[in-house]
Amino acid sequence: MSEVQIRAGRAVLPGNLNIPKDANALVLFAHGSGSSRHSPRNQFVARTLNEAGLATLLFDLLTPREEAIDMRTREHRFNIQLLAERLVHATKWAKQQEQTSNLRAGYFGSSTGGAAALVAAVDAPQDVGAVVSRGGRPDLADKALPKVHAPTLLIVGGDDDIVIELNEQARDKMRCEVKLELIPGATHLFEEPGALEKVAQLASDWFVKHLGAVTAGGD
Repeated sequence: MSEVQIRAGRAVLPGNLNIPKDANALVLFAHGSGSSRHSPRNQFVARTLNEAGLATLLFDLLTPREEAIDMRTREHRFNIQLLAERLVHATKWAKQQEQTSNLRAGYFGSSTGGAAALVAAVDAPQDVGAVVSRGGRPDLADKALPKVHAPTLLIVGGDDDIVIELNEQARDKMRCEVKLELIPGATHLFEEPGALEKVAQLASDWFVKHLGAVTAGGD
């Protein structure tokens, strides 16, 4: 794993890039409100993707100053357009780096990051081949939903009633390939035994199917 710095307009965002041997796809993570690249849940999913031969980029969507302001005012966490712009910047950055320039890109979004991933997929349609949302708020992508072309997987906890309804509403507005998967017995953070493992496997299968990957292993 290597630590990277991503320039996004005036902001510089720290990130962690992991590229398995023979990877031919890169999944960029868009974390949820109040979270960061250090999210243990996203890191767990990233490790599963790495084991499937997928490269991963976890990065902070907000600068430390913005994060400090958001902790007091919450003014940034629901600014989906800002978060999406940061994700697009990170995608362009990856396309400019020698080690990732030829990798097909996908997005994994959590909570509000799920909406940001869908908006960013509309803004950079030629670069994004698949989207996965974990416990996301795709409804916040609003008018972007019918414009998404990337195959999209919406994963929601089976006991996360309100978020299930919001995901169903978003799914019904989308015109691309879209699938809603419910994890039985899981709540919003997928803290129940085996729930996050199921999320990670579903995400891995989706990205491998739509982006292609070389299964890691051997040496």
